[in-house]
Amino acid sequence: MAKTKVLVLYYSMYGNIFTMANEIVKGIKQVNDAEPVLKQVPDLLPEEIIQNNLAIKQAKDMQKDVPIAKVSDLRDCDGLIIGTPTRYGNMCAQVKNFLDQTGKIWEEGVLIGKPAGIFTSTATLHGGQETTIISTMIPLFHHGMIIVGVPYSVKELFTTKTGGTPYGPSHVSGLGLNPLSEEEIYISKFLGKRVAEIAIKLK
Repeated sequence: MAKTKVLVLYYSMYGNIFTMANEIVKGIKQVNDAEPVLKQVPDLLPEEIIQNNLAIKQAKDMQKDVPIAKVSDLRDCDGLIIGTPTRYGNMCAQVKNFLDQTGKIWEEGVLIGKPAGIFTSTATLHGGQETTIISTMIPLFHHGMIIVGVPYSVKELFTTKTGGTPYGPSHVSGLGLNPLSEEEIYISKFLGKRVAEIAIKLK
């Protein structure tokens, strides 16, 4: 029997979401018969901006081996986890642009009944983590997906001083690229593992 595929689909300008995505992949790998598929959505930044900003350029170099996603990749997944940085309390334009192209997938009901999770990163503690995650859920509800969060049986939700919400993993990055806290790492891995386990049950 083919392995259950969980697509980790993300955008990362400075590398923080990419770092979280890697932890989520580790969580998926903890589940027998689950296979993580890591892909990034296409960038919308002009190449000139990328090349003229050292921090962005370094982050892009970090991710150079991660394939660029196509909408057709959604047809092959049994579960989906989306990572987006916060832009004014909402998903970034790159992720929105990708989701806006999924009309055909929606018409065909490709994602109905499949589990989905969301993760995010903000520069500040109250920079819109929860609104970003919740607003990113909305198009997934339209696709008929089953939204998966983080239950309070995860004690790290009580002890974290930075990121981590019941709606999904989060990270407080500050300005630029900053390491994840132990709690942020655990919560990220947990979501990957949980979505994979649920995808297997639903499949």
